[in-house]
Amino acid sequence: MKSSQRDYRATFILQNRGQEETIEEIVEGVKQIIVELRGNISAVENIGRRDFARVTDRRLTGANYVHVTFSGPADVSGHLRERLRLNASVYRTFIQTG
Repeated sequence: MKSSQRDYRATFILQNRGQEETIEEIVEGVKQIIVELRGNISAVENIGRRDFARVTDRRLTGANYVHVTFSGPADVSGHLRERLRLNASVYRTFIQTG
């Protein structure tokens, strides 16, 4: 049985504070995970650094935002969240379908 493909738009808040990795290297790592999960990336847009509207950690008042548009199986969003949950460079993950 073949799983259906869905379109997704994900927003990642990335922070490299205290790490040697650049934002571009972090984005490449995220893209690699999406491809490993059988996703097809169609667009990547680096929005740049933005300040948070509501600061939860006074040492982190803003971070880099990246939008990734991709398609993949119906279960790719759950697997992607789980894989990125342990990545300290990915501060937040928002995934929407469509």
